[in-house]
Amino acid sequence: MELMRNGFPRVVITGMGAVTPLGRFPEYWEKLKAGISGVRRIQSFDPSDLEVQIAGEVLDFDPTEYIESKEARRMGRPAQFAVTAAMDALKDAGLTVEDIEPIRERVAVDFGSSLGAHDLAQQASFGFRTKGRRPGPFSLIESIPNIPAHHVSRVLGALGPLVCLSTACATGTHSIGDAMNLIRYGKADMVVTGGVEAMILDYGIAGFISMKGLATGYNDNPDKASRPFDLNRNGFVFSEGAGAMILETLERAIKRGGRIYAEVLGMAASSDAYHVAAPEPTGLGAANAMRWAIQDAGLDPDKIDYVNTHGSSTQANDAVETRAMKQVFKDHAYKLAANSTKSMLGHLLGGAGAVEGIATVMSLFEQILHPTINLETPDPECDLDYVPNEARDAKLTFAMSNSFGLGGQNACVVFGRA
Repeated sequence: MELMRNGFPRVVITGMGAVTPLGRFPEYWEKLKAGISGVRRIQSFDPSDLEVQIAGEVLDFDPTEYIESKEARRMGRPAQFAVTAAMDALKDAGLTVEDIEPIRERVAVDFGSSLGAHDLAQQASFGFRTKGRRPGPFSLIESIPNIPAHHVSRVLGALGPLVCLSTACATGTHSIGDAMNLIRYGKADMVVTGGVEAMILDYGIAGFISMKGLATGYNDNPDKASRPFDLNRNGFVFSEGAGAMILETLERAIKRGGRIYAEVLGMAASSDAYHVAAPEPTGLGAANAMRWAIQDAGLDPDKIDYVNTHGSSTQANDAVETRAMKQVFKDHAYKLAANSTKSMLGHLLGGAGAVEGIATVMSLFEQILHPTINLETPDPECDLDYVPNEARDAKLTFAMSNSFGLGGQNACVVFGRA
């Protein structure tokens, strides 16, 4: 087997972990295939005063499986999610922290978050302003976006590069691609990568209501709220969670007898250079990211069999992403399959690309496509094959995962079947 591709060491995925509203991996994947929604009425606070009272919450989460209880109490929810997903991924790869010890200087962590631990910042701010209570010594530090990555590296004992990208909704996908490049360019032999978000707080929901970004009118039937590419979509669903992957050189994975889920073939990022929230109407930025990622993978566009779309369920995004796919793939756009994981999860913001990347990889690994649920009324502007409502067997060799974020941040990663 060739250990190099296009002059670089080949990079493969050997372990995955996820903390999501549908459970952890692999339960998460099984529920995706079954078309089950993880969107429900908010339980972490009383949302009665809000117009939108639903979200994709992670319920019954116990951070002490991998973290001592005293340490867990000091950590924000994003860091707890990130450590859990990363340790699950390590276990899934057939590895332990002790296995990392001999190579710890060659193990990197590339784990992103767009917002950080607002739960801790909110608690500290509220206590200080209303009760004059001095913030704890770690309340500010633990709330910044790079701290989940820190905790992952600390728990693993990884001494290689420590990276935290914060590129809004593109964060998870961007991190996976960046991790691939750390291995490609000889900076690491193994990378623990992914993304995380945990921001289901009253003022967070209220802020996105003010932006008119959230799906409305579904408080009584939350599982119907996220409806990407459907004519009657009216916004995204706020969600939380984390996804993690173990990336290794193909050579190392073969030598240790690791299971290989898929190969990471290419990535690209681009900017819309247009608006802080709205996508550029022609789809130029999104199309550039897709086109460049495919080029980085050394492929022609017609080799892509499947695209896991950003598919956020907003009127503008879904139409623009469809438009961009037609620019990139031309007639082939009507031959490939596309779906939206957000139809069941909602939008995990900085964690979205990571959990959607896992879904893309598992599609290649098992040769099955999960459905886009709630696609009941086709939108004439969104006329591609979005795998509506039922899972489907498929022959897949190459797949791409898209993430497009606030501020015009675009990122795409291309995967190949192992």
